[in-house]
Amino acid sequence: MFELFAQSESTAGFEQFLLLGLVMGSLYALIALGYTMVYGIIELINFAHGDLFMLGSFLALQLAIWVGVTTTSTNSSLSIAGTVLLMLVLTPLACAGLNAVVDRCFYAPLRNSPKLTVIVTAIGVSFCFMNIGSLWLGTSPVKFPDLIPDHNLISTPRVRFTWKDAMVIFVTIPAMIALTLFVKFTPMGKAMRATAQNPTAARLMGINVEWVIACTFLIGGSLAGIAAVINGLYNKSVHYQMGFQNGLYAFTAAVLGGIGNIPGAVLGGLVIGVVGELAKAYLGTKWSEAVVFTILIVILLFRPSGLLGTRTREKV
Repeated sequence: MFELFAQSESTAGFEQFLLLGLVMGSLYALIALGYTMVYGIIELINFAHGDLFMLGSFLALQLAIWVGVTTTSTNSSLSIAGTVLLMLVLTPLACAGLNAVVDRCFYAPLRNSPKLTVIVTAIGVSFCFMNIGSLWLGTSPVKFPDLIPDHNLISTPRVRFTWKDAMVIFVTIPAMIALTLFVKFTPMGKAMRATAQNPTAARLMGINVEWVIACTFLIGGSLAGIAAVINGLYNKSVHYQMGFQNGLYAFTAAVLGGIGNIPGAVLGGLVIGVVGELAKAYLGTKWSEAVVFTILIVILLFRPSGLLGTRTREKV
């Protein structure tokens, strides 16, 4: 009926799809953290975040072109490692700066405006980013440099775990752990939590709320930049509309886990990644998105605050 029996795999197939889902879910979680942090502080759904991720992918590709490192076969391991490191440093910095500039120029003047006004502004910024991307590298998919070897690191044929899978896991998980520790134990993290709980009380306690918001946009942008580099190296292709689909999945992950909740964004990303890949494997690609969003709808019907979210009173 749903091509279920035609596409069913062995247990080994299930393990492989589960691993792929965890890898893709980690990428969604990185992008989702940018959504959930901004919403947690100022209750803004920053629809431009997905297209910021797209611009970060374009910048990482441009850096590789400028350096002249495009494949593993024609470049030394040292030059490849240096190029990847350059991407992982400069792309998050550029995305963080651009995100902070957008906040200062477009969102900050609208702090006291109706929420709908700010949301429409975010959508406008998203379209601006998308058009910048189409002018930058065109409207056709562009091949990303193949810099990470695709060799299997596990001897068993039951599961294929490559250097690319390891790269995603060993970059995204430490980044998410570092963010959690930053928010929990640093003075700025405490200021962020205070601002999220009550901005007015935070101001009365001497917290510079505008600086806290700026730091939130900086951190969210840097996470989008890291995800942009990892996504390009993993999928080996970029496109000016890639921000829409990835941003949609990431936003769904944030809502599923409980928007405004950092562990919830991570959990939501992993759930969507695993469910999406298993649905592609056993039901067919055309059913994967339907399954993901059906699960989201069902969960929100019975738990509107998300998996790890808590009910809060509307601020007036």
